[in-house]
Amino acid sequence: MSTVAITGIIEAHAVDVWRLLTDLPGRAARLTAAGPIEVLTPGSFGPGTSWREERVQPGGGTLTEEFLVVEALAPQRLVLCSSGTGADYRITWSLRPVLRRRRGCTAITVTHEAVPTAPYGRVVALLLGGLAARAVEAALWRDLADLAVAAGATGSVEAA
Repeated sequence: MSTVAITGIIEAHAVDVWRLLTDLPGRAARLTAAGPIEVLTPGSFGPGTSWREERVQPGGGTLTEEFLVVEALAPQRLVLCSSGTGADYRITWSLRPVLRRRRGCTAITVTHEAVPTAPYGRVVALLLGGLAARAVEAALWRDLADLAVAAGATGSVEAA
């Protein structure tokens, strides 16, 4: 299993960040790496909600991913899973209110775990693990910066 985790601080309240994270129809407009979104389940956002989206990859290609909400504890924790080729992914968003410069901010930790599901997934992880981890980390920081802009913050994310 490989894990990438980042923590950043956005100048926005946790409830506002949560609203942006869980607004699937607006997701493609907010996240620069996200393309068209297709919501696969009817009803309100919560455990069991699933959607398909295109993600722009470093280097220019696109990848279609399907996400499933495993846990949604507003506005503190969101856990998603996604099955890939040779690996399953679990993405956990943890939101914690903090005060910075006397303003309400949110510390956000995003943890991306990849669990190989096939023998070739383990081989690929060994061969490309470091490169893949750097690409995942860059994508997570880009998503956080996009959320900061959408929340009305300066667009920068402070590393915590």
